Parts: sequence; structure tokens; C-alpha cells
Amino acid sequence: MKQLLFALALGFVFTSCGSGTSENSDADTTTDTTATEEAPKEDTSTRKSPPRTAEGEIGSATVTVNYGSPSVRGRNVYGDLVPYGSVWRTGANEATTITLSEDVIVEGEALPAGTYALFTIPGEESWTIIFNKEAEQWGAYDYDESMDALRVEVTPVALEEPAEILEFEVGSEGVTFRWSDVAASFKISTVE
Repeated sequence: MKQLLFALALGFVFTSCGSGTSENSDADTTTDTTATEEAPKEDTSTRKSPPRTAEGEIGSATVTVNYGSPSVRGRNVYGDLVPYGSVWRTGANEATTITLSEDVIVEGEALPAGTYALFTIPGEESWTIIFNKEAEQWGAYDYDESMDALRVEVTPVALEEPAEILEFEVGSEGVTFRWSDVAASFKISTVE
């Protein structure tokens, strides 16, 4: 008799706590959904280097640059804040990205359509522009040269009037960025 009562009690416990009832299923689903919800997105409008976008048409291609736009704020930028000879995110916060809607030619070299991290290696006489396949990165901390899709060399130009805020511009013949006392440009054309 004790065994029968134990078996009945055990069966009652399994029936009451099982996931087969609709009450418990709804409760479990609600709990699971809450646990997997994404955290709220960061409010980027309060950043010291706010996110900006430059977009334009070059031939039949749409070119979009997304970047964090730092200010000089009295700092010595090139050769100090941004060291010569080191990979730089070409902006602030996340790595700057460039999206090309179709295959293009950059400074005479082919580059397939897609989104790339846009890094640079500033130098006093020339700059290396890097298109890296790993677009979603924070800064250049995890930069991997083996993921480079293309590297080109350009000559920087001294600005007559310094640019307090980093700014990219997509023109009909390429992309230019200006910050502090330097501007650098790279030519882009569409594949014919």
C-alpha cells in the first residue's frame, strides 16, 4: 500500500510540474523570451566623437563611409595622437567602414563590391589606405593584415585651414578625408 501511495504521489508531482500543461508552457516561454532579449542599443549621440556618414555616387556605384568623427581639441594629431607608421582606424570608436555597391577600381587596383573596414597607416610623405574584409571591429585593436582585400598608397596634402572635426567626403572621383592639418584622398572609378 505504501508503494502504491508513493507511486501515486510521484505521478501527481510529475503531472503538476511537467511542461505538458499549457499554463506552465506559457510561463516557460515568457521566461525564455525575456532571457534572450537583446540589450538596448547604445545612445551614440552623447559620444565625444559622434558617428557620421558620407555617401555619394561615383559613376554607377554608391559609396558610403561610416565613421566616428573626433575633434582635434588642441591636440597634436599626426605623429603623436595618431602615430606615424601604425595602423589607424581612420576615425574614432568602431573601425571606419566603406561600403561599395558594386565592383570598383581604387587607385588603379580592383576591389569587389562589399563593406570593408577602412584603415590607414599615416606617414609624413605617404599614407597607406587599407580595405580590410573584417568590417565590424572596435578600432584597430584586432586588425589582421591577412584579412586585407587591398592596400594602396596615396600622398597626403597639407591643409591651408585646419579641420577641427574629422570629415569624409565622397566626390565624383573618389573619397577625401580631412582632419587637423592633413587631407588624404583616394581615387575610385567603376569597372567598365
